[in-house]
Amino acid sequence: MAASMNSMEQIAANLAQAFDVQQLDQIVAAAYDPINPNRAAANKALMQMQETPDLWTKADEMIENSTNPQTRFFGLQVLDDMIKTRWKVIPQDERNAIKDYVVGKVISMSQDEASMQRDRVLISKLNLTLIEILKQEWPHNWPTFISDLVGSSQTSEVLCENNMQILKLLSEEVFDFSKDQMVLNKIKTMKESLNSEFQAIYQLCEFILARSQRPSLLQVTLQTLQRFLTWIPLDFIFKTNLLDVLLNKFFSEPVFRNNALDCLTEIGSLQETSYDNLFPQFFTTFLSRLADVFSPETNLERAFENGSEEDQFFIQRLALFLNGFFKAHLKLMETPESQSALMTGLTYLVRVSEVRDTEIFRICLETWHMLSEDLYKSEHDTFANKSPLHLNNGNSLRSRKYIYAPVLTGVRQVMIASMAKPEEVLIVEDENGDIVRETTKDTDVIAQYKTMRDSLVYLTHLNCEDTEAIMLNKLTEQVEGTNWSWNNLNTLCWAIGSISGAMSEDEEKRFLVTVIKDLLGLCEAKRGKDNKAVVASNIMYVVGQYPRFLKAHWKFLKTVVNKLFEFM
Repeated sequence: MAASMNSMEQIAANLAQAFDVQQLDQIVAAAYDPINPNRAAANKALMQMQETPDLWTKADEMIENSTNPQTRFFGLQVLDDMIKTRWKVIPQDERNAIKDYVVGKVISMSQDEASMQRDRVLISKLNLTLIEILKQEWPHNWPTFISDLVGSSQTSEVLCENNMQILKLLSEEVFDFSKDQMVLNKIKTMKESLNSEFQAIYQLCEFILARSQRPSLLQVTLQTLQRFLTWIPLDFIFKTNLLDVLLNKFFSEPVFRNNALDCLTEIGSLQETSYDNLFPQFFTTFLSRLADVFSPETNLERAFENGSEEDQFFIQRLALFLNGFFKAHLKLMETPESQSALMTGLTYLVRVSEVRDTEIFRICLETWHMLSEDLYKSEHDTFANKSPLHLNNGNSLRSRKYIYAPVLTGVRQVMIASMAKPEEVLIVEDENGDIVRETTKDTDVIAQYKTMRDSLVYLTHLNCEDTEAIMLNKLTEQVEGTNWSWNNLNTLCWAIGSISGAMSEDEEKRFLVTVIKDLLGLCEAKRGKDNKAVVASNIMYVVGQYPRFLKAHWKFLKTVVNKLFEFM
């Protein structure tokens, strides 16, 4: 289009007087063309048009008559703005006309496969416009909406699929995004209406999951169900066949597995004492289905690196499921009947923790911090409550840490191998592999380090010998070169520094002398300025984290410093 800046403004002014969709198409085309010289003028003209009070009355013309998809979006945006800001002030018959138009358009465009595929993006935008109307009208002025939607869903699988999208959006608006957009009374009324009519929605979901062979419909139904599971009455979960369908039908199918796991994650995180007896069996059944996918001994680190995007999403979702379940139901699983499933589930979480992904590890870390803190406090309380008269009554006061001992060794290994960088460390490896002084602080990493430090301190208190053995074994690997790398040495030394004070003074002295001697030997053996700098900085970091040891052994520190100068 060769129109000048002035002609753009003129066209916009003319449209305000005599609306012409073809001229609007010209402006919109220029506004969305990155190389059009009149793009800025076209955008300005569109902004001026949006300020026209009655432009929304032309929205149907833009949607019906335009040949440019962006013009149709512009028409819907104009309509959205009016619904959000002026809905209450327009006459009731005009509101009804808009509502009937949007509903009719949604139905007509999602009746068959061809139009659904052709106009999928526009239909999604229409769904959002419908939600804006619902936020204004439902339930008081549109009490039949849910029943109408459920009824129309039985006429076509394609239409049913889009209706599920609308239900998903409605649930999100009411329960997730409503706080900043609607008044509390309105939110309360909408929640009550959804709850009261959920029987019909659930029956529709149940019918689809049992009868449909359309993968995209099944997937959107599972996604919609996942949104509902955060608020529906629990009888719909535990007194129906929903759990059986999710675990035995959909989790077993790779194409539905991630969506089914999202639903199971919501269910596993629920806390309702009246259903406590059902959660251990639910978890046991889940583990048996998970074993069909991979065993607890599978190396997930390699599987994650080589897997598809869906495989990676699955491992992340598995972390969320296990984390949510253990946070909600750990104590329920400590009975003799459920301990085997508990250990298997925790072993799976150890494997997931080994995956080299920061977000996944942080999810797992929540569980390990919760578990280690809980066991440490339980252990402290057990000994505090023992009286001399009950010292021989071992069974009644048996420590919980022995239940978890087989898993905690794996947790310690993961923690030590993945230790985050503490705030004090000032040299890092840059993107070119060079050692440089750090200039900025990563607050997320510092927060992660503090959580890991606390967890490792608790784990050391629970079994000091195991922590020490793992650290010294990893240090031997560095000294012998079997697993040498800057990163491996750094994480090990950060972990060693993090447990300062968790051992008795004698244990700490013996452990630290061994560590420093091995590190000094490593510094002497390594060649290259950068290698020596990494080892030396780790020596000084470790020594600096143990003030109790330094205070009692100044001569040892002097020897260490002299040795470092000698090596450097």
